[in-house]
Amino acid sequence: MNESFNDLSEWRNKALMGGGEKRAAAHRSKGKLTVRERLHELLDEGSLMEIQSFATGGLSEHVGDGVVIGTGLIHGKPVCVYAQDATVYGGSLGEMHAKKIASLMDLAAKNQMPVIGLKDSGGARIQEGVVSLEGYGQIFKRNVLYSGRIPQISVILGSCAGGAVYSPALTDFVFMTEQTAHMFLTGPKVIEKATGETVCPDRLGGASVQHQKSGNVHYTGKDEKDVLEAVRTLLTYIQTKQQAVTRAGTRKHDTADPGSILPKDPSRTYDVKQVVTAITDPDSFFETQPCFSKNIVTGFARLQGASIGVVANQPKVLAGSLDLDAADKAARFIRFCDAFHIPILTLVDVPGFLPGEKAEHAGIIRHGAKLLYAYAEATVPKITVILRKAFGGAYVAMNSKGLGADFVYAWPEAEIDVMGKTFADEIVHPASRKSENKPSVWKAAQAGLIDDIFMPAETRERLIRSFDVLRSKEEDRPLKKHGNMPL
Repeated sequence: MNESFNDLSEWRNKALMGGGEKRAAAHRSKGKLTVRERLHELLDEGSLMEIQSFATGGLSEHVGDGVVIGTGLIHGKPVCVYAQDATVYGGSLGEMHAKKIASLMDLAAKNQMPVIGLKDSGGARIQEGVVSLEGYGQIFKRNVLYSGRIPQISVILGSCAGGAVYSPALTDFVFMTEQTAHMFLTGPKVIEKATGETVCPDRLGGASVQHQKSGNVHYTGKDEKDVLEAVRTLLTYIQTKQQAVTRAGTRKHDTADPGSILPKDPSRTYDVKQVVTAITDPDSFFETQPCFSKNIVTGFARLQGASIGVVANQPKVLAGSLDLDAADKAARFIRFCDAFHIPILTLVDVPGFLPGEKAEHAGIIRHGAKLLYAYAEATVPKITVILRKAFGGAYVAMNSKGLGADFVYAWPEAEIDVMGKTFADEIVHPASRKSENKPSVWKAAQAGLIDDIFMPAETRERLIRSFDVLRSKEEDRPLKKHGNMPL
């Protein structure tokens, strides 16, 4: 009995050691938390229940094989979490390391729990050869199989390369620290060896690059504590079939009339985020990808404590027009909301799709079709409010009645037409006699394309009542294996 007890203590100590104190000290010197410190910041205090802590790879002398897996609580709700330990072979993925992650993902799927991966890995473990690559295949397969069934979140906390970045790309949300993390398919050393090109890690795959240019990352934070707290916040908006989001308490809503935010001159811009915060619960807006494709805004908010997804054109950037990245960004967000039963609010102020030879050659038709597909496919409650203008194909794409919106509302000064008056005059009317007719929301209302027109100050109350009406919405769709979304 005593011998067994001693063995247990010894094995537990080995599991807690990771790569040893010397490597842990070097890890901390880079401004990074250790693997268990990260889990402590992420999870409710004392809630981690580690599993398979004694599993050891065939070529590894390290108990646990460089990854901690288990379950825990975030705001009292159960989650599955794994955290790679960079002090063990640089967090590289070997056969046992992969098996542990795959088994945790299976556990999450069976119990419909969110799964969160804390990533700090140099990629496949070279010493183990092809079996490490096969391990990535097992993880990627589960990323795809469980997509739309359980929320999947990746948190990039160190330099991740190769297969270590493809799994995050398959997950729903990616978080990243600004000072200590990198993402790249091929690292700087390999690039220099292969091509002779010297590349700075930050320029190749730093947080600003992945957030602003590639759009691979949804949120960045100055340090690990900031990023992990953001993950905790995100999970308050998300539900699975078994875990309904609890309505949060709401304070008195005393923000300004959202109509006062729009300039009287329709050619002037404004910040649509101010409209979002004016009509949703105070301090409830959580924006996703705020630095990528700024001409469209996506994020979560609350109405009377209930979680909703928000998609809004941003007139401050490209006049709010839709380009390739905006269509991709919005479509991905819409599909997530639909998968996890989160109603969608769309705020429209759009002059059209971004025109030009460059946009056409880059595939604006194909990318725009993704947005059409996402809205038409979604069966959750969908409400649209046209704030100022909605022209051309972009009017249709931004959750129009024809595309499947449950309710389409508009403010009195809104304009809806095939194109704006200036362009219509140039194309349709001779230069000698310009049209005096201004595109009007009233014509669309008369055609039954607008459910109601009301003053901006009434928006919040109307949305609360409308989403309440749609709470039990059911929608039948044709039976099929799956559609073929334009990619």
